[in-house]
Amino acid sequence: MSVNAPLLSARDLTKRFGGLAAVHQVSVDLWLGQIHAVIGPNGAGKSTLTNLLSGDLPATSGTVSLHGHDISGWTPEQISTRGLGRSYQKTNIFRSFTVWENVRLAAQSRSQPSAFNPLNWLQSAEHMRDVNARAERALELAGLLPRRDTLAGAASHGEQRQLEIAMTLATEPSVLLLDEPLAGMGVSEAENMVQLLLRLKTDHAILLVEHDIDAIFTLADRLTVMVNGQVIASGLPAEVRADRQVQAAYLGEEDLTAATEALDV
Repeated sequence: MSVNAPLLSARDLTKRFGGLAAVHQVSVDLWLGQIHAVIGPNGAGKSTLTNLLSGDLPATSGTVSLHGHDISGWTPEQISTRGLGRSYQKTNIFRSFTVWENVRLAAQSRSQPSAFNPLNWLQSAEHMRDVNARAERALELAGLLPRRDTLAGAASHGEQRQLEIAMTLATEPSVLLLDEPLAGMGVSEAENMVQLLLRLKTDHAILLVEHDIDAIFTLADRLTVMVNGQVIASGLPAEVRADRQVQAAYLGEEDLTAATEALDV
């Protein structure tokens, strides 16, 4: 695949539920080193789009390619092993496990039995050096090393969201689909998550679905706005902010003007 090609590319994705088009002919490209944010009101089709890209939902029509390979119709497990990781609106962790155990388990999912010893998965996880190294790197990148021995269920909401991302990182993806990672966070936790995402974008292509407009304007390199399953605007954040259709359909002119002035755009 060309170095000048997007890591993930979707063309004319459509998902119909009966007569309802939850997503209609949506195209998007995700590039290494960029955060592509998708915003829109509730029911706009943002999470459905994420599910189509990750394989959690089959598309009615359209195509998705990852690293130049057509992955349309692949299972989520197949897509994940090709380098795509995702988080969900609802945090998915093992609450009775420690932070370290959660991340190590995710890293272990990438280990395959040896051809010479197909039962080596029976060995203690403590002795799986590659697995432990991947888990260690993921914890460090997510800023959770000091919390490694904390029970996941006892961690704060923000730490649990960081943990879910750390579990995703332990599978060594190049593309990240993040569905509302800042949801329910206080100011301090949200700031930590913003800094984490800025660190991650250096080595990843990121699709970010989020309602926090301040965070979006801080993070996004590209911005797509969806309404009723369709894209109404897509481009640089400054261009999208100036789009009158976006102002009327989603952000609201007063809110958009205030945000624009605060960012001196």
